[in-house]
Amino acid sequence: MRMIDTFVKPMHREGIPFVAIFAAITLVLFLVWEPLGWIGAGLTVWCYYFFRDPKRAVPENKGLLVSPADGIVSMITKAVPPVELGLGPEALTRVSVFMSVFNCHVNRAPISGKVTAVAYRSGKFLNASLDKASVDNERNALAIELEDGRHIAVVQIAGLVARRIVCWSRPGSYLRTGERFGLIRFGSRLDVYLPEGVEPQVALGQTAVAGETVLAVIGETVPARHARME
Repeated sequence: MRMIDTFVKPMHREGIPFVAIFAAITLVLFLVWEPLGWIGAGLTVWCYYFFRDPKRAVPENKGLLVSPADGIVSMITKAVPPVELGLGPEALTRVSVFMSVFNCHVNRAPISGKVTAVAYRSGKFLNASLDKASVDNERNALAIELEDGRHIAVVQIAGLVARRIVCWSRPGSYLRTGERFGLIRFGSRLDVYLPEGVEPQVALGQTAVAGETVLAVIGETVPARHARME
């Protein structure tokens, strides 16, 4: 890898209009007062960086469920999947990954499977780190059917700053592990609901990398992971 590739990442096409707007405003600011222009230039670079879409080394071992987002594992709890997905009333293990405005916001499929449902629901824009954001906030939920007939749910949740959820997957489509399926603009959260009996292989506070960090192992009896902070 070239040194420049470490710092310069490709940008997702969703970011083109936003970077163009930031750049245009920056030009105006330079005309008004040069120091303001340099502030605008910094914000333009940040906007480009926000929409970065780097390549990831996606593990292809069967049964590995990877993180759908970059960020911090902020919650691991039991919760009922969104009712609009029709996955039943039983509480499942939910792993939440919180994305700050500095994380890459392209979302990736946690595991290979057929998308059986995609359901958008409008809502509030509470801080995405709060537990009630899973219920109250604007969200877009996907149900993915695995080879053995079980399902996982992955939910895009808008946050305090995020105001636009983008999802280009549709019911009936097939996703491969690590494949891009959407993004959320400017900070939010991704929830993954694991099948019954599957234990998480991440710990609270752990940094997750979309498409690479293994959240769980499907098809094997693996105890929940425990960790210490030091």
